[in-house]
Amino acid sequence: MKLISWNVNGIRAMMGKNFEAQFRAIDADIFCLQETKAQDDQVLEALATLTGYHISTNSAEKKGYSGVCTISKKPPVHDFININIEDHDKEGRVLTSEFDDFYLVNVYVPNSGDGLKRLEYRSEWDKDFANYLEGLKKKKPVIVTGDFNVAHRPIDLARPKENYNKIAGYTQVEIDGMDRFINNGFIDSFRHFYPDKVQYSFWSARFGLRAKNIGWRIDYFLVDQQLENVIKDAFILTDEMGSDHCPIGLIL
Repeated sequence: MKLISWNVNGIRAMMGKNFEAQFRAIDADIFCLQETKAQDDQVLEALATLTGYHISTNSAEKKGYSGVCTISKKPPVHDFININIEDHDKEGRVLTSEFDDFYLVNVYVPNSGDGLKRLEYRSEWDKDFANYLEGLKKKKPVIVTGDFNVAHRPIDLARPKENYNKIAGYTQVEIDGMDRFINNGFIDSFRHFYPDKVQYSFWSARFGLRAKNIGWRIDYFLVDQQLENVIKDAFILTDEMGSDHCPIGLIL
């Protein structure tokens, strides 16, 4: 089974580029999108040509903001949105799909913002989301994927010393949040297979940083330790263009 996750930075803009051809060439069993930047009906309209797939969405109250979408060849047993905390749920960041053998959680974690103005909120979000995942794990194994908006270790960004505790995505608060997920029984699948590999999934659109490969690895597949024996590979599709992120993948 091939799973793909991609922050598309606007699904309608992506469909106007090369997304459908990329989607079909990658040919994943499950495709998770983040930052769709569209309401549910607009996402479904944008993806209308992807016939033969089950498509589920969760959008923010604020139009053109956030949003997640999961596309699968096999319909899930059940889809459900959000984590039942009003302050978080209005931003349309979590979509959980229950399959026979696991829950798949598609997440777009809040960015701590310019000047770290949302860092305190982000800290609370991480704690609440960790508790949500713990509740799911009591029922069946969990895979959680998406844009976590944090580089977990110095190897995961090009300029760790310059950015540490100064910029969103590499503060100790955010690192502690990722530590909490890992310590609660999840495996960072890419690091599981490639502990020393330098590869990024996001590059700021400014200053031509992608061409220079000055990037960040902030997109993850975290896999329940109960599923460790079925993880076969993890990868990052650096050459896929269209967004400021590239797709990441997991093979089960």
